Amino acid sequence: MTYYSKVIGTGGYLPEKILTNEELSETVDTSDSWIYERTGIKSRRIAAADETSSSMAEIAARQAIEMAGIDPETIDLIIVATGTPDRVYPSTGCLLQKRLGVKHAVAFDIQAACSGSIFGLSIADQYIKSGTAKTVLVVGSEVCSRIVDWTDRTTCILFGDGAGAVLLTAAEEKGILSTHIHSDGEYEELLYCPTSTEQKAGYISMRGNEVFKVAVNTLGRIVDETLEANDLGQEHIDWLVPHQANSRIIAATAKKLKLSMDQVIMTLENQGNTSSASVLLAFNEGVRDGRIQRGQVVLLEAFGAGFTWGSALIKY
Repeated sequence: MTYYSKVIGTGGYLPEKILTNEELSETVDTSDSWIYERTGIKSRRIAAADETSSSMAEIAARQAIEMAGIDPETIDLIIVATGTPDRVYPSTGCLLQKRLGVKHAVAFDIQAACSGSIFGLSIADQYIKSGTAKTVLVVGSEVCSRIVDWTDRTTCILFGDGAGAVLLTAAEEKGILSTHIHSDGEYEELLYCPTSTEQKAGYISMRGNEVFKVAVNTLGRIVDETLEANDLGQEHIDWLVPHQANSRIIAATAKKLKLSMDQVIMTLENQGNTSSASVLLAFNEGVRDGRIQRGQVVLLEAFGAGFTWGSALIKY
């Protein structure tokens, strides 16, 4: 029997603290209007001192489990996408496994920057299709605020913290229609975060204009690839759930699909760029507020450092 990956639960978590553009303008040379016009961001969430990627992931995961109505012990595999792990090791996936009390699952992390959740969905889909796993939890969780130089106005205005989760199970009907993932390490110097052995350790470095140009072109190509792989036209897409990096990049992708912005799930304005968490946070919001309905076709896409990029086409 052929199995497909079906979404049975979603979840999300945002820290309580809100950092507005106005507050940022008190410490760096910027303004609310300057930030909003260039990015579409008004505010972002900042994790508390006692919050970590695993603690936020737990809350998002428990929401997904509750929505799915399953026993957590039935989860076979836990995949956590994060660029801000609690520790170098053990993995944040293992720490989340402990928090959830899921004894028999396999757990690990993946690092694909802002594309992490898409890569996670692709991996989960392969495990389910092969029959290796039946129920898979995919989480994107980030504390970006801890790798941002808060004196650098080119990066500190962009990022926020949060976690998103999706629970997948094996089903006879198609859920995930296809996933497409890519990478190209030639662009490493355009967007990176140094390690503790490098200068300016721990802070994101980005050449924004150059990243923007590559992102727009790359996401345009991934849209074409995804539609062609499924023999679908643009009119078959009900919702676009993009990585929440920049409103102009999102608008360009929607235009490529000939979608109105009313068909785009946008969380950017009040969350900023939550890296690997952003797509799943937006997907969760669209599901929970009732915009995304069962049977609709949803295109998730992301672009991140590496460069990495990818898409997941889902019949929800």
